[in-house]
Amino acid sequence: MTTGGSKTDARWLALVVLCAGMLMIVLDQTIVNVALPAIEEDLRFGQAGLAWVVNAYLIAYGGLLLLAGRLGDLIGHKKVFLIGLGVFTLASLLCGLAVSSEMLIVSRFVQGAGGALATSVTLGMVVTMFPEPDEQRRAIGVFSFVAAAGASIGLLLGGVLTDAMSWHWIFFVNIPIGIVAAVAAVRLVPDSAGLGLREGADVLGALLIVAAVMLGVYTIVKAEHYGFGSAHTLGLGAVALALLAGFVLRQRTARKPLLPLRVFRSRNVSGANLVQISMVAGMFGLFFLGTLYMQLVLQYTPLQIGLAFMPVAVAIAVFSVSLSARLNARFGERNMLILGLSLMLVGMLVFTQVPVDGSYVAHILPAVAPIGIGMGLSFPALMTLAMSGAAHDEAGLASGLVNTTAQVGGALGLAVLATTSTTYTSSLLASGVGRLEALTSGFHLAFWISAVLVAVALVLAVFVLRQVAVSRDAKPVLVH
Repeated sequence: MTTGGSKTDARWLALVVLCAGMLMIVLDQTIVNVALPAIEEDLRFGQAGLAWVVNAYLIAYGGLLLLAGRLGDLIGHKKVFLIGLGVFTLASLLCGLAVSSEMLIVSRFVQGAGGALATSVTLGMVVTMFPEPDEQRRAIGVFSFVAAAGASIGLLLGGVLTDAMSWHWIFFVNIPIGIVAAVAAVRLVPDSAGLGLREGADVLGALLIVAAVMLGVYTIVKAEHYGFGSAHTLGLGAVALALLAGFVLRQRTARKPLLPLRVFRSRNVSGANLVQISMVAGMFGLFFLGTLYMQLVLQYTPLQIGLAFMPVAVAIAVFSVSLSARLNARFGERNMLILGLSLMLVGMLVFTQVPVDGSYVAHILPAVAPIGIGMGLSFPALMTLAMSGAAHDEAGLASGLVNTTAQVGGALGLAVLATTSTTYTSSLLASGVGRLEALTSGFHLAFWISAVLVAVALVLAVFVLRQVAVSRDAKPVLVH
């Protein structure tokens, strides 16, 4: 007979397995960034083609998350997670073995598809495995650490592997991790029967939403090159919106919709996803341009850049894993989200003042420290709020939706901030301003936009979200 204690131990071991798979995939979104110069030289990429090493992954990952999450509800979360791990691990091997730019780009697209399958259902599995509120808060705290801190850890790990070995190893390192995680998941992660494909096999709806999100992400990431007011961006953006409108119409009329629109009736589900789009847009652009500021202005090496962002990962670990569950239980998720967003805003405002001759202790650490603490408080609270209005049989769908809005927000933020920063820097250079001064001023503008985006997320959290009231014997309910 299995005791209650061993059941608890098994669930926490299963959480470790899920988070290991999640971390491997999250790391891959940033670990490749610091290796791009080495990849460009080795595979003889053109400047335009090199961007597709990142974009191919983002388009497949962002485009398939929602569909993959719903697929998990239909055929079983564990099955989709294992399929995703397998695809991602195999694609990582192909990426590491790539001998041409075309092979690497195609492999990165497949890698993004595998990542979408695995991560889309992870949060839904965590919520289902830990229905008791206090345990769920702790589990979501661990999940949030992996999701939020993975980016900064990826920068450090990418610098170490590229400098010590070669760029191939940023992909090869995934293979043993993926195999071990898959074997452990088969043994430890509980299985659950899906609803069955008959409950949501909306093929037309699936095609519409995948096409809409993929085209939308493509349009956003290429806007930096073509410009937001160009015919290319406006035309493809209009097509993406038309496809999205067609998907919404299809979901209203389909007998078995892929995405039941009733999920958006929850004020917290809709509000939390809106908060996430704005918050991640600000954060993703800030980390990317903050990296460029340290590289181009302060002349930091890849390893130094990774170490510079380590306080963010440490703060997220301390607050999301150790403290967030108790703070959320005592003060409420909504209140902790508001506090976390406020701290992130403070850190971003500090970033807007970094000088040309900035030092780490005086200018960067005072910015990244409150940002890390704010992220550690915000992400667990936001994940709980985003999942609080979802029915049990729609956990995968809600999980996929959360991941989708994060990816869309990140792509949008990066495109907007990079474009405005580059444009402003170019105009200053044309007017005779020195290179370092022009770069720093361009970064300042981008950091101000990041701060505005997080401020918008803060306003949404204050006026749209509602607190989740829980008891030890009840599932979360909304306070009206």
